[in-house]
Amino acid sequence: MNTLQKTTDFPPDFYVIGDVQGCSDALTRLLAQIPDEADVWFCGDLINRGPDNLGVLRQVRDLGTRARVVLGNHDIHLLGVAAGVREAGRLDSLADVLNDTERNQWLDWLRRFPLAHYEHGVLMVHAGVLPQWSLAQTLKYSQEAQRILSADDYVEQLKTLFGSSPNYWSNRLKGAERIRAIINAFTRIRVCDAHGAMDFQFKGELPNIPDGLLPWFRVPARKTLNQPIVYGHWSALGLHYENNTVCLDTGCVWGLELTAYHYPSGETISVPAML
Repeated sequence: MNTLQKTTDFPPDFYVIGDVQGCSDALTRLLAQIPDEADVWFCGDLINRGPDNLGVLRQVRDLGTRARVVLGNHDIHLLGVAAGVREAGRLDSLADVLNDTERNQWLDWLRRFPLAHYEHGVLMVHAGVLPQWSLAQTLKYSQEAQRILSADDYVEQLKTLFGSSPNYWSNRLKGAERIRAIINAFTRIRVCDAHGAMDFQFKGELPNIPDGLLPWFRVPARKTLNQPIVYGHWSALGLHYENNTVCLDTGCVWGLELTAYHYPSGETISVPAML
């Protein structure tokens, strides 16, 4: 079924857009097909790898209160590079933001977005949700990380927030390890084992998932099984509907498409990366 479970008889409508990653021209064309009064949700990774990060940031900012945004791994990577605690990668295209006269304003604007957004009964994250987290826990842990990223001393905090360990969740985790696990779960997860231990290496298609691993949305005991969830991050998955979740990363930055999903109808609008 290509629609999320409706949460009320008359749910308000909105549009959810997958990973934009600096593809400003495609975003312009996609927004032109969305009604002017509609709210627009963004599944994270507004920037990086594409040609015009500033163009994307300006368009999202110009939406004002119509926009809902969660942070993705590339957005947090930008914060780390700007703070001098991360090296820019070979494929990164962050220079336009880093060299802009409004650089600090953009960074402060971005880092105050959450890792999870819940509204009208729908949950939006960038990559996924750990199977052992309930909806209430998911929102609580998003708030924990958001407090760190939006704090005055966030640059100092960023020094400890990158890395792939621990790859599991425990309520006993504390300090930097706890926040690192939370951020990785929201922004990097694709597959995990049946107990929720995350694997950060696999990025391919579903038939090629290694033995012993599952897509996070297929874990049988997932506590958010009945929760409608929209997410991005997994471009090899593309537009994918399964277990009351919708993946919306349709690979715009790789020359494919940028997609918006309309809730509650389930209809999609896609534009090509380039005309």
